[in-house]
Amino acid sequence: MSKIGKKNIIIPKESSIKIEGPNLTISGPKGTKTLTINDKIFSSKLHESEFQIQPLEKKVDKKISIMWGTYRSLINNAITGVSKGHEKILELSGVGFRANLKGETLNLQIGFSHDVNFKIPKDIKITVEKQTIIKINGVDKELVSKIAADLKNLKPVEPYKAKGIKERGQFVLRKEGKKK
Repeated sequence: MSKIGKKNIIIPKESSIKIEGPNLTISGPKGTKTLTINDKIFSSKLHESEFQIQPLEKKVDKKISIMWGTYRSLINNAITGVSKGHEKILELSGVGFRANLKGETLNLQIGFSHDVNFKIPKDIKITVEKQTIIKINGVDKELVSKIAADLKNLKPVEPYKAKGIKERGQFVLRKEGKKK
């Protein structure tokens, strides 16, 4: 039995789930998201304000248990995304490091001889605060995390002066410089 899969998912009042065979359509104030679950292995039940996913077989092996918890987490993340949204906050640290929004592109000055232009996908909303803080918002948790990881890969944080792009709250292990 999966510890995570057994838990019921609480649906907020402003969100709703529509079950059409293997497809789940989750809608809320922030948008809609469609997920597909394997209906040969799992069945889904919708009560008033709770959603539950159960395996069809009585005997649950390790693989089904793992998939049960994964599907439950994906559905829970989708419900959170359409009701509240997902957010990642990135911080630029370094002399002269700054970010600007220019239409559908994010212009970054991160210590290279040229500016780096990052094209923003249509499902993601990026805002720049104080030129060194980038907020990434969206409905899909996977897409928000992927965009944050792509931006962090443009200039990873180096361990000596901690210059680069990092996530808020990310710990950077600092190294000691060269001694004489």
